[in-house]
Amino acid sequence: MKAIVFETFGGTEVLHEAELEVPRPGPGQVRVRVKAVGVNPVDGKIRSGTMEAIFPTLLPAVPGGEIAGVVDAVGEGVDHPEVGDEVLGWSDTGSYAQYALASAAVLAPKPAGLDWTHAAALPVASDGAERVLDLLGITPGDTLLIHGASGALGTIAVQLAVARGARVIGTAGPSNQAYVTSLGATAMVYGDDLVERVRALAPDGVDAVFDAAGKGALEDSITLRGGTDRIVTTADFRAAELGVVFAEGPQRRSVARLAELARLAADGSLVTTVGAVHPLAEAAKAQRASDAGHNRGKIVLTVG
Repeated sequence: MKAIVFETFGGTEVLHEAELEVPRPGPGQVRVRVKAVGVNPVDGKIRSGTMEAIFPTLLPAVPGGEIAGVVDAVGEGVDHPEVGDEVLGWSDTGSYAQYALASAAVLAPKPAGLDWTHAAALPVASDGAERVLDLLGITPGDTLLIHGASGALGTIAVQLAVARGARVIGTAGPSNQAYVTSLGATAMVYGDDLVERVRALAPDGVDAVFDAAGKGALEDSITLRGGTDRIVTTADFRAAELGVVFAEGPQRRSVARLAELARLAADGSLVTTVGAVHPLAEAAKAQRASDAGHNRGKIVLTVG
């Protein structure tokens, strides 16, 4: 099978296409014929070696952990899903490949109305967004500031926070202001005078801050909160030195919740935005765009 591989840590130049043996599912696993792969910022951090303390990587490695595809084979003890089922979820092996193994317990059925690219955009963003909203304790009436509101994670976080009854102020680039507004947030351009501009919109202050961008907004967030309480980042590695919670690590991976959100995405009640689509062979290009940030929605790889 074709797969994207890296043998050393580094920039996107270490990624290359290789021919690997098709994996066989073990007990409790299924093999998925991959149709689409979500490209996430963590993929680039693992590739660069900066995530070794959290996600130790055995080299050579295939990047990626988010998949949408068709079950191709099942391992011992697996009754569901079955061969031929269309699924989305998380892979046990790298997902930048024609085939990937996944634990049957972390795959949700893909609704017929949800296309492959949008299915691949959902697992990591939805799980990560809900995990952070729970860490922040978001409840009805809260004012939540989200940095990076137009990205894949921010797109879902805005909608789930609004569904919880929160008022959301979302920062994004100038070209994404209307998009963030369409998700249900009050949009704001990131950058200079952020503290003053947020206070003008929320004179009583913000109750919580979710930094999904990692673009240096933690100091302003601490000023707005008057301390580090109820601030969580998924992207700024300075979190520990500033006393802020860094939410990156093992995910909850609730397959029941993923299935529910997939149904909402299929009927249009939940917006899943795919900002760019690349073939598998362009994985390095896709990761360069992800590393640069400022993307609207999710970057997705399609697998022939």
